[in-house]
Amino acid sequence: MKRFLSVVVVVALLLATSAGIFAADQPYKGTTLRVLLSNHPWTDAIRPLIPEFEEATGIKVQVESLFEDQLSQKLLVEFASGTSTIDVFMQRPLQEAKQFQTNGWYADLRPFAQDDAELDLDDFFPSGILAETVDGVLTGIPIVTEQEIIYYRKDLFEEAGIKVPTTMEEFEVAAAHFNDPANGFYGFVSRGQRAAAVTQFSSYLYSFDASFDVDGVATLNTPEAIAAFTFYGDMLRNYGPPGVLNMSWPQALAIFAQGNAAMYTDASVFYSNMLDPEQSDVGELVGFAQFPAGSAGSRPYSVVSWGVSMAGTSRNKEAAWEFMKWATSKETTLAAQYRQVPSARTSAWANPEGVVNFPAQLVDVIMASSEGSMPYDRPNVIGVGEARDVVGTVIVTAIEGGDVAAAAERANRDYQAILDREK
Repeated sequence: MKRFLSVVVVVALLLATSAGIFAADQPYKGTTLRVLLSNHPWTDAIRPLIPEFEEATGIKVQVESLFEDQLSQKLLVEFASGTSTIDVFMQRPLQEAKQFQTNGWYADLRPFAQDDAELDLDDFFPSGILAETVDGVLTGIPIVTEQEIIYYRKDLFEEAGIKVPTTMEEFEVAAAHFNDPANGFYGFVSRGQRAAAVTQFSSYLYSFDASFDVDGVATLNTPEAIAAFTFYGDMLRNYGPPGVLNMSWPQALAIFAQGNAAMYTDASVFYSNMLDPEQSDVGELVGFAQFPAGSAGSRPYSVVSWGVSMAGTSRNKEAAWEFMKWATSKETTLAAQYRQVPSARTSAWANPEGVVNFPAQLVDVIMASSEGSMPYDRPNVIGVGEARDVVGTVIVTAIEGGDVAAAAERANRDYQAILDREK
């Protein structure tokens, strides 16, 4: 009954918003918007509600929903042609924002958003707005976020009388305590595959007071960066499972979900996999904790996996903004988050209706992780795939127990070449 009432409350709020946000004279009535969205839970959450927006505004919304790779390819082809009729589109800022902004494919949302009290830009996680800002241009409004957290076995920590680690030192001590490779059990697991590991390694890099680059200068070879690479490599080599160099998130997650590891660091979005009895043997035993602090404190990434943007070539910018404002409003966001779409709005996480379907411990961790977090989980460059490969070589060397300083020096030169090429 409580869950049913929650749905009623959310829908009622949304209907009230649809009726109240827009002026009665419907200034954009008759406008048709072409909107490209990804096949994603956020799209599934808002799509049934679009008729309410259309009725309230008189704006017709034509939605094209595509798989992630198809959407990216369609955007690239249409925008490059210079004849696109797209008005609004979903995009992945970590993958596309730099390239799209360099090519002039975005409309700057700052003039629309900065003084719009209904949107309330200050309600979004600061890291979300930073991720969507390129060269001072607000390229999108964040809609889906994720943070790096610790997944841990509550039962094991309680039985051992060990507190959940809050520092890197405690993290290693706990991993060493639980590590039992002779019985197929490991203290820690995370991604070790070259490029795939970079995003999850980033939080270690930041927490060790390092970064990929500063003001266009590569910083992979600093003492702080080398310490981060070394720590991550040591953790996986000394306390991780065999074959970790071939593990991206599905393989690493499976090790933990099958009950073969005490701790796992990765994106908060995987909590549902951990709790699903069809995918996990340890669902009721999983705890969530904030990323451990290094010399710079706990500085995990808090990234925008998806945002919604306006095409620079749109001929319906005012109407497009009305749709975007509605789609990212507090009320619509609350409705989406009720369906377990983790949003970038503080108000949704502070509202009981927004967190009722999330584990309470996870909500606290996400809120804490959004403060002082970093907006990028990978090098912020156009050639992000190439850059991830470069950084990943140092991670692999560290896991193998090789010369981390030498590998970092080589990677720094290669990464600097990427940065110089994009200047």
